[in-house]
Amino acid sequence: MQYMPLLQTELDHLRQIPEERVLKETLGLLRGRVAVISSFGAESAVLLDLVAQIDPSVPVFFLDTKRHFPETLDYRDRLSRRLGLSDVRSLAPTPKALQDRDPQDQLADFDPDACCALRKVEPLDLMLPDFDVWITGRKRSQSATRAALPLVDPQPDGSVKLNPLAGWGPEKIEAQMQRRDLPRHPLVAKGYTSIGCAPCTRAVKDGEDGRAGRWAGLAKTECGIHRPA
Repeated sequence: MQYMPLLQTELDHLRQIPEERVLKETLGLLRGRVAVISSFGAESAVLLDLVAQIDPSVPVFFLDTKRHFPETLDYRDRLSRRLGLSDVRSLAPTPKALQDRDPQDQLADFDPDACCALRKVEPLDLMLPDFDVWITGRKRSQSATRAALPLVDPQPDGSVKLNPLAGWGPEKIEAQMQRRDLPRHPLVAKGYTSIGCAPCTRAVKDGEDGRAGRWAGLAKTECGIHRPA
């Protein structure tokens, strides 16, 4: 089923909702037209817990690149059960696409953008037209490239990305993790503050921003499913 883009009145309404109420009102007003994108990474539990408290049946999409840490896949399953999320869906490249374009599993070594396109951008693009609003866990505090991230982020295709945690900093995230006793990704204890595919992610050093461990040493800062803000 393909939905129509948000009406201007709906978009204006989203922009007027106070930040602390935007998630609840969006899930209520646009039920069936909203989905969540989650990496099940270092801070994902906070957003997913907030969503689950409102409506645990909201579709949650996880991009299974076939290159994730085993800990991430285990965490996805454990956290989903803990929060009672009932519609977690994995999106992955087809076996044929992998065989045709990355038969030796080495594409990331010489063209990481092409690897992300194959394993993340293209599988998600197939689902994007089915939803008007995509909820993400992006935050301005994560990196310089996200410093101007808006709460309501209209996309070129007419859909909207909603970033309800855009204004949250590390202290607020940590306080919420503790207050709700949320389980943590096991790699956080090893210094991983942003967790993507295993070959392209390292632990973060003291003084680095939270996403410094992603594609370290490269100019690349995003996988392609989000635009820099």
